[in-house]
Amino acid sequence: MPDTDLGALLLGLARAAIAHQLGLGPRPVPPPDPRLDERGATFVTLTLDGDLRGCIGSLRRTRKLGEDVITNAIAAASTDPRFAPLSRSEFDRVAVEVSLLSEPEFIDFDTEASLLRQIRPQTDGLILFAGCRSATFLPQVWAQLPEPADFLDALKRKAGLPVERPVDGLMAARYSVRKWHEPEPEPL
Repeated sequence: MPDTDLGALLLGLARAAIAHQLGLGPRPVPPPDPRLDERGATFVTLTLDGDLRGCIGSLRRTRKLGEDVITNAIAAASTDPRFAPLSRSEFDRVAVEVSLLSEPEFIDFDTEASLLRQIRPQTDGLILFAGCRSATFLPQVWAQLPEPADFLDALKRKAGLPVERPVDGLMAARYSVRKWHEPEPEPL
């Protein structure tokens, strides 16, 4: 089955999960498709009038792909701590994007310069680990932060680390995504 068919399935599951969460539809059930039964890690990103409205996801493949998308869609719409839960009135105006993550690959580095040389702008999602803290940026964040040093500094801030902290003692992993998105609805 073509990749676009998988994207349509994932987008449909995400939208149906949000509709169910809002009381606008039945509980979604992943259709019988072997790809949805494989373990997968996804992020579901919601935008409203072109602005971020919620983004929640999984970095590890701990659930079946269909279940992961449903769980993350509900969380993006209702529990992203940066936003109030999505309302019924916003549902028809929100655009859904699903990102399917590759398995993270740890990066071997000893200096910040070494790490920055290994990051692939516009391609890599990056996870930064500092003890019990971690943070990630999807590859889509490169659109707002195209310079690797700025990308890394913002990721340090997201992890609650000072920008000036050297990367000694930190760990990093990269991943890529396949993504599908709905068109942005016309603003009201």
